[in-house]
Amino acid sequence: MTAPLTTAPTEVRFGDGADLSAALRAVGYIADDTFSVVVHLATALDRPLLLEGPAGVGKTELAKSLAAVSGRKLVRLQCYEGLDDNRALYEWDYAKQLLHVQMLRDRIGERMAAFDDLAEASRFLAAQDFGLYSETFLAVRPLLEAILSPEPVVLLVDEVDRTEEAMEALLLEVLAEKQVTIPEVGTFTARSAPWVILTSNDTRELSPALKRRCLHYHLDYPTPERERDIVVSRAPEVESAVAADVVELARVLRALPLRKSPSIAEVIDAARAAVVLRGTGAAAGLDGIRDILLAALLKYTSDVDLARTHLSGAASAPASGPAATAPPERVTVASRPANTTTAVFRGHGGSGGGTGRAHGGVGSARSARS
Repeated sequence: MTAPLTTAPTEVRFGDGADLSAALRAVGYIADDTFSVVVHLATALDRPLLLEGPAGVGKTELAKSLAAVSGRKLVRLQCYEGLDDNRALYEWDYAKQLLHVQMLRDRIGERMAAFDDLAEASRFLAAQDFGLYSETFLAVRPLLEAILSPEPVVLLVDEVDRTEEAMEALLLEVLAEKQVTIPEVGTFTARSAPWVILTSNDTRELSPALKRRCLHYHLDYPTPERERDIVVSRAPEVESAVAADVVELARVLRALPLRKSPSIAEVIDAARAAVVLRGTGAAAGLDGIRDILLAALLKYTSDVDLARTHLSGAASAPASGPAATAPPERVTVASRPANTTTAVFRGHGGSGGGTGRAHGGVGSARSARS
């Protein structure tokens, strides 16, 4: 790794994607070459980077690791349905404003006593600036905090697809102009241009206006080789062979129509669990503890049942033929994006309502009627 380009005492920039990749690897984040180049371009051009893809592939972790290797402060806006500007941008500290008015009350009364005419007194009050609407009385939220921060920051807008489109519109000024406009005060321009990372789990389609202002990258599950390296990096106590076995199990599970596929963090947990189970003599190989590892990899009873059925069938199936080579169709929210966050989860309730069943139930009912 060559020496990073330093432009400020607390800010580090990197010469190219290889430099950035090496720095990220040093803090345990292993990115492929193409992804490293895209991230480097976003930092070099000061452009927001929109990362889309399934949950648990390292989108949020990138922002944390980027802040760590660049010496920048991490500012995080966690998005959710119903998020508004009072939680994302700013709100006025009314308690502090009221205290300020109470402190000025006596002085105001003294000045007003000099006026005999009510209209004249009113004009005098209207002309005064009591400083109530100034930066002093702002309760800053993540977006404004990133703009006002005197030190360089990495701004993480996490799971932006969980918000409504109105919230996306609120982000546009920050993303394009690196500024925030407050009607009572004016426009605040970024004191140090933030590196902005937006993440989306593909639960709905984002607006073209937001996408137009960002560099875009679809981050999918890593290759088995890279995921094995990630597991070993994050859990050094896990042997490479054990990591490879757990990663292969996760790869098989991700090909199934699950409600929630195993994330990288859950694969790391499963690898650590395999080490513990082997250390206690619970089993000599992965086959003996596979069902137990499903507790770390899968979070829904319907997914566990589906996985056990598939794995037991795969163990007894012939090694060749169409049935052995054709994986089941995986139906995901990412492949069939919904219009709203609410619609994504509609029809998924109940103990047996997996994603595949939600999409397949209508067809089955129609077939039964016909």
